[in-house]
Amino acid sequence: MKVEAKVLIGLGAFFGVMFAVYWTFSGEDAGGVMMFGGMLMGFLPGGYYYWWSRRMKARPEDNPYSTQAQGAGVVGSFPGTSIWPFTLGFGCFFMALALVFGIWLVVPAIALVFWALVGGTAEGRRGGKV
Repeated sequence: MKVEAKVLIGLGAFFGVMFAVYWTFSGEDAGGVMMFGGMLMGFLPGGYYYWWSRRMKARPEDNPYSTQAQGAGVVGSFPGTSIWPFTLGFGCFFMALALVFGIWLVVPAIALVFWALVGGTAEGRRGGKV
């Protein structure tokens, strides 16, 4: 967590410096507010990661002398190919098309989404193709 904390705090410091320069010389508010938001988006999670990195034991990623095998952990199996994410994507696409072409397209969209969720769940529980 120390590496992530250093990267995010560094980004927050960069945006803080850019915010000060931009706010001083530009005379425009919107960009300065966005850079201030960017500074907070770096400092808030960076500070949180730094706080946690001081309270937890060191990970292999934090040790400069660790090997790649130490950080690998448990390697499980990956799922095979499946048609259900594609079907779910088409159902969501038809939902978006229903906003353009009319409410009648919601019926096939909901049917596709339901079919994809049932098929994906059944495939995941059986451990193979349905």
